[in-house]
Amino acid sequence: MRVLVVGSGGREHALAWKLAQSPALTELHAAPGSPGIAELAECHPLRADDAEGILGLSRSLEVDLVVVGPEVPLVLGLADALRRFGVSVFGPSAAAARIEGSKAFAKDVMAEAGVPTPARLALARPPCVVKADGLAAGKGVYVCRTQAEVDEALRALLPVGGDVLVEELLEGSEVSLFAVCDGREAAPLVSAQDFKRAFDGDEGPNTGGMGAYAPVPGVGPEEADELVAAIHRPVLVELERRGSPFVGLLYAGLMLTADGPRVLEFNCRFGDPETQAVLPLVEGDLLVALAAAAVGDLGGVRIERAPGAAVAVVLAAGRYPEDGDRGTTISGVEDARAAGALVFHAGTARNGQRLVTNGGRILGVTALGGTLADARAAAYDAVGLIDFEGMRYRSDIAAAAAGATYAITAAPES
Repeated sequence: MRVLVVGSGGREHALAWKLAQSPALTELHAAPGSPGIAELAECHPLRADDAEGILGLSRSLEVDLVVVGPEVPLVLGLADALRRFGVSVFGPSAAAARIEGSKAFAKDVMAEAGVPTPARLALARPPCVVKADGLAAGKGVYVCRTQAEVDEALRALLPVGGDVLVEELLEGSEVSLFAVCDGREAAPLVSAQDFKRAFDGDEGPNTGGMGAYAPVPGVGPEEADELVAAIHRPVLVELERRGSPFVGLLYAGLMLTADGPRVLEFNCRFGDPETQAVLPLVEGDLLVALAAAAVGDLGGVRIERAPGAAVAVVLAAGRYPEDGDRGTTISGVEDARAAGALVFHAGTARNGQRLVTNGGRILGVTALGGTLADARAAAYDAVGLIDFEGMRYRSDIAAAAAGATYAITAAPES
């Protein structure tokens, strides 16, 4: 099977890494890819949102499956353009991708589907959550407990444009739950939790994500099945009823409250950096599952979870998320890999023989372990082997959860 992965970040590197393990794979391509992805696939210099270029490349390569990583091309209709010319694609149509592209649309879908979600408020008064209605690169959500924080959130969202939603503030544990969907059926992946704030202790501005771990304590395979039955499948039914069946990865951002789970948001693609912690715990052939979903027939496919836990730590530029860094030499990646870690490229480039920075989030370092504590220790040991000027990371990824009890029988192979 010839496969094209669209995108260039840590999520796409993790996808390429997992897909490259499939016995069904014959050729792996990426557009535009990255230095890390180039070790696994042939990279083509096309922007992810260049629908005409991606279509032409897909047809010239005679690819059997296109896997779209980022949300922007999906919201803009890349999957529609590919399907129109008979190219099989794992990713929703523009109509279905509105589940992420418009939070107001998602609210309406959930109301019709009977899926619980925070109440929408008429006025921006604390405590509340202020959200951009449209896409904001994972940075459009502000938790406000004071009026000053409300005012700051509204000012911060002015440059984003579009409508603003105000919701009730809920308390509980956040969980990211991915499900591979074929339009009607959904197969869950391992649960995860990500860390959005820039600094330790959940301080500082929102980012695209500074790290993640999987699985979440108390959200094992049985609980994941129950959540998908209560949340993902009713939404799939409602989207199909509206004439826009969802084929791709439906990502529910959940809050587990004392009154039960509530959906904070839906995304129409794999999350980043959660994918860097989730995919190393996927057991079996992910490519077969994605290809089956793309043609609308999961056929009872169940994506098994490997034993153990995974922790991913993002290494970011010093001024991220306000600014990135470009051209600074990165060292120690091979040392981290030799120590057993997976190193996913999020914002890197090649300058001759040198690996250099090229973005805000530069690398994701993932380690596996028989327990979350073991995985966390291994991840930070590997982080200590990598260096670039201004490198910054959170030191508390998975710290609170590391003491939790897991029903793990064996450690996964690294």
